[in-house]
Amino acid sequence: MREHRVRALLMGGQACVFYGAAEFSRDTDFAILAAATNLVRLRGALADLRADVIAVPPFELKYLRRGHAIHFRCQHPDALRMRVDVMSHMRGVDTFAKLWRRRTTLELPDGSPCDVLALPDLVQAKKTQRDKDWPMIRRLVEAHYFQHRCKPSTPQITFWLRELRTPELLSHVARKSAALSRRLIPDRPLLAAALAGKGDALERALRAEETAERERDKRYWLPLRKELETLRRSR
Repeated sequence: MREHRVRALLMGGQACVFYGAAEFSRDTDFAILAAATNLVRLRGALADLRADVIAVPPFELKYLRRGHAIHFRCQHPDALRMRVDVMSHMRGVDTFAKLWRRRTTLELPDGSPCDVLALPDLVQAKKTQRDKDWPMIRRLVEAHYFQHRCKPSTPQITFWLRELRTPELLSHVARKSAALSRRLIPDRPLLAAALAGKGDALERALRAEETAERERDKRYWLPLRKELETLRRSR
């Protein structure tokens, strides 16, 4: 991706590993800029990887802009059978331009840089209907909390208050930053239960929050799934 100057951000399970929430992942997932020039560069990178499309939809700009993922399988000896998935638009996630400005650039063991979706954006992208994503969100935010709890900044505390899914930790952070918590209650009403130390109510509210997000994701994907079924039948 870097050799071909592709605007791409690592996301998915391998990005979770970088943020300290280990997950076994067979895929390499990228958020990419859905622009004609960037797709030319992406085609060059995929050609080097000897990667072919393995499912619907076809590799076309219009499908990326509508929110579909495009799936490839690599045949290069150094990446044999590795699957690469690319997306441009995700439910509830900002435009690629904003994601790119907020990106995290990490240094790999060999010294090469890797552009990764910023943690808050990765957490948002994980709010899907899939069962496996919700424990991962919890681990991601927990890991961030334990890495930075000694001297947290206000943006970090705000992130925890918005995204923590562990009742005990959320109650602890809410009480320690009570004024900020009260300001965020209109955005996340369950913070009222966290402030009051109502553990049972907080757990119920967290489950309800997850259920609502899952339902929103189902509704978002309904027309996209129908389009995929139409493409499969036509193919």
